[in-house]
Amino acid sequence: MLHKIMSSVVAVVAIGSGVLLMYAVQVIPDKPNLDFQRWWGIGPRPRQEDTSVRTFHLDFNDTMVLDLKQRLRNRRPLTKPLEGVQSEYGMNTVYLETIITHWLERYDFKKRAQLLNRFSHYKTRIQGLDLHFIWEKPKIKDPNVKVLPLLMLHGWPSSSKEFVRVIPMLTSQKDGYDFVYEVVAVDLPGFGFSEGTNKRGLNPVQIGIMMRNLMKRLGFQKYYIQAGDWGSQCATHMATIFPDEILGFHTNMPLSSKRKSFAKFVIGAFFPRLVVNAEYQDRLYPMLGLLSYIMRESGYFHMQATKPDTIGVALTDSPVGLAAYIIEKMGICSNRDQLDTPHTGIENLNLDDVLDTITIAWANNCIVTSSRIYYEGMRGYEINILHEIPTPVPTAVVNFKYEVLYQPDCMLRDKFPNLVRSSTFSVGGHFAALQTPHMLVEEVFASTKAFLDFHSKNKNRNTKSSS
Repeated sequence: MLHKIMSSVVAVVAIGSGVLLMYAVQVIPDKPNLDFQRWWGIGPRPRQEDTSVRTFHLDFNDTMVLDLKQRLRNRRPLTKPLEGVQSEYGMNTVYLETIITHWLERYDFKKRAQLLNRFSHYKTRIQGLDLHFIWEKPKIKDPNVKVLPLLMLHGWPSSSKEFVRVIPMLTSQKDGYDFVYEVVAVDLPGFGFSEGTNKRGLNPVQIGIMMRNLMKRLGFQKYYIQAGDWGSQCATHMATIFPDEILGFHTNMPLSSKRKSFAKFVIGAFFPRLVVNAEYQDRLYPMLGLLSYIMRESGYFHMQATKPDTIGVALTDSPVGLAAYIIEKMGICSNRDQLDTPHTGIENLNLDDVLDTITIAWANNCIVTSSRIYYEGMRGYEINILHEIPTPVPTAVVNFKYEVLYQPDCMLRDKFPNLVRSSTFSVGGHFAALQTPHMLVEEVFASTKAFLDFHSKNKNRNTKSSS
């Protein structure tokens, strides 16, 4: 009886605290003062900056490939998994050997580079850093078909390569829609073929500003954004800082970091149906299960958010280590329920797509510069301020089953009050553009229609009110 009474008291206190917290965080802060031209290049800003947009050709050159293969062949013997263990301890090294053999003997470096070079690649210098991007225009002759600019932003450990399966579909006319996209898919600074910085503080807010300046450089004053992972964080800040320039924001990793949203999460631990539909309740609760999963899978996050340069030494020096590290995380994020398999979930993705990602990271020696986004993303006064400011930009979200974190619409609307579309699926994972490209493309098209309807209704409403 005493135990039941104490449990009830704890529940009441927790709920009361959550309610008080929700009321306490209603105040919306002012936007921080930000330098939209902050210099991230080596040395001081020159008197005259290079604003040219240059064509770029990807190449996995023979010297790099020869060195990589030599390192792969000269790898030390790998420690075998424990008896009865598949991937519960991390990368299954017996399975890893099959991937290394494929990388050595069957992965065609020249062919994979040629496949990437089917797209139009460019570089331009933004705020001192050379940024690489794919800029693909549709080949549409019908004057009744609108061409809409779409900025696409990836996360770690990816690059613009992540979008090569969806770009052809986005730049082609789709039945039922009178528009198509002109796609700009960027390598974030320090990722892929984009230059990293030697200065502190290049967090998702600052990257978002760079992406905005890139789009202005290319002549786009207003545009749509599709993003996931860290790219979604950059895009969220862009929509908060520049709401008049973003026509619509679609994300496959939706996240509200407002304190109000966290308070709802706590309340839901006791009354889950107040927060989330019963159908998706197991994606959040019981809280202990979610926290157990986060503790199990966030070791890499903690390392990269505190000492990215330390783990970077090992990953920079060993292609086998780099492959194990990236494959294990990409696999888990594609299906976290497959720890009882040797492949740790990676077989939900095409192996050559995965090896493209690893090869690009190796060839450009960018695992350290890309991992530093975790360190910078956990710091910076402007980040916490912007998280608390709702964005009026119309937003659409898609929740695939094995996305890293799930939030219901009642939390997402704290940050994105104009949530015009929300879809939840029982398949798919974090790397949606690679794992479920057709589903992602369908969601992008449908979401853009919702954005257009939103703007049309607002325009009509404003016209009526002015008259």
